[in-house]
Amino acid sequence: MTTTREPLEPFEPAEPLEPALSVRQVLTLERVQAGEPEVVAGAGQLDRPVRWVHVAEAPDVGVMLSGGEMVLTTGVLLAGDEDKQAEYVRSLHRAEAAAVVLGLGRAFPSPPAVMRRAAERCGLPMVVLHRPFPFAELTEEVQSRLVRRKFAAVSLSEAVRTALTGLITAGAPLQHLLDEVASHSACPVVVTNLAHRVLATAGERSAVDDVLRDWERIARQAWGHRPGRSGTGGGTEGDGWIRAELGGRGERWGRIVLCGYRGDTATGRLLADRAAEALVLHRMLGGNSARTWEEQSAQSLLTDLVSGVVPARQLLPRARAAGLPVNRRTFVPLVVRDGEAARLERVLRMLGLPGIVAELADGATAVLLSLARDQDAGVLTANFAARARSESGAAAAVVAAADARTVWDDVPAGLREAQHVADAVADSSAVLDLPPVVRLRDVHLRGLVRLLRDDPHVQSFAERELNGLLCGADEDLLVVLRTYLATGRNKSRTAQLHHVSRPALYRRLEAIQARLGVDLDDFEQAASVHIALLAHDAQQG
Repeated sequence: MTTTREPLEPFEPAEPLEPALSVRQVLTLERVQAGEPEVVAGAGQLDRPVRWVHVAEAPDVGVMLSGGEMVLTTGVLLAGDEDKQAEYVRSLHRAEAAAVVLGLGRAFPSPPAVMRRAAERCGLPMVVLHRPFPFAELTEEVQSRLVRRKFAAVSLSEAVRTALTGLITAGAPLQHLLDEVASHSACPVVVTNLAHRVLATAGERSAVDDVLRDWERIARQAWGHRPGRSGTGGGTEGDGWIRAELGGRGERWGRIVLCGYRGDTATGRLLADRAAEALVLHRMLGGNSARTWEEQSAQSLLTDLVSGVVPARQLLPRARAAGLPVNRRTFVPLVVRDGEAARLERVLRMLGLPGIVAELADGATAVLLSLARDQDAGVLTANFAARARSESGAAAAVVAAADARTVWDDVPAGLREAQHVADAVADSSAVLDLPPVVRLRDVHLRGLVRLLRDDPHVQSFAERELNGLLCGADEDLLVVLRTYLATGRNKSRTAQLHHVSRPALYRRLEAIQARLGVDLDDFEQAASVHIALLAHDAQQG
């Protein structure tokens, strides 16, 4: 596939990306401090970026500027003419100069009041140097720093671009790309859709949690009011909140946000833009969509909840930022067998039920419903199960559920319980009479054995009880035994299910009893074999 940058052009920044020093930073330089600088006007504008330093004495210097310059002058051509002094300042303001620095001396032994007043009215920082100071030293110092910063920014840009391109070429998932961006930015990184719902994050876990905990307010105040690169309120570029749009061919579908970037704003913008380019390329090459990223986000959240590796309380900000209602809600954990995630999400939308869906392993899909406290969780769960079977076209699909939870910290245990129930009936739904929504009480002994399947004592018991049938040549006999016990030792039903005559079934049962050394007509011995077989099947599953 041939890739170009054409789809990204609508989102290229209009402003230059070269990093700059601020007026305040210039004034803190050691060489400048030697001149004893004093800010006499425009003190509230000292964070203006300095793009260049220009030494100029001409009264009409403004026509030679392009914006962002710090102008150095002794004022020798302005002395004695207050109109020229005022016009000099106004011309700098019109040219969008960053600041004017006046060296006191023979022309102006003290700060000229006319220039100071004009600068204050224009909001132009005006600085005077009380000690004689070679302007060449200041020019050399600032220019060299600007060049070094620009080179460092370009190097950073290329390093990030190279690293991200390498990850994309290697087929790395989205999370790896974001981890790389976070390592360069040293701040939390968040990817959202256009509705400000968080799709993915990267960075130090505690810092990310702090961001997500207040994400709704940040998104609403900073970016919810209008399009653009920065906003107002809780997260602006001045505070290190920098975002870049994700999209191509005139269509936007998401954003990447650097949250609290500590470097200069221009470098942060550059870094965000390089990251955005990589994410768009990642989507194009992988055929992915923003929806796929939402699915990955839900899968990551539910997987972390099921595993219990991350405490539920720490996952609460992620759930809230992903758009799941969590305040004063009833949570219903479900696990569906033979149900595709996309179809189950469609069912949620059709029924108007808030929730998240994610595929787990072995054909299971987790669903977490978030219901209002006054809604009937049992009825809504049953409705969901019925519609899920209808949508999937699989009438035998298993919908396993745990009891509803009203406390978020109990959700992981509920999801594990639902997964356990689904696993317990996965291999036996054909011979069990299951309700539409299967719960722990419906799996009885089979559920208990499933819970204990990894216990060494249970494993030893199963092998000891079934030792005579565990060789490969006796697999057919093991299947017959499984059906016979599952049907409550109903010989007619077992013969019917295996399509054999009753005499043929009797011969197989006699062979099974001889191999195991048991009497299946004895309830206790049959129960022991049945438990061993359930444990064996659970271990194999």
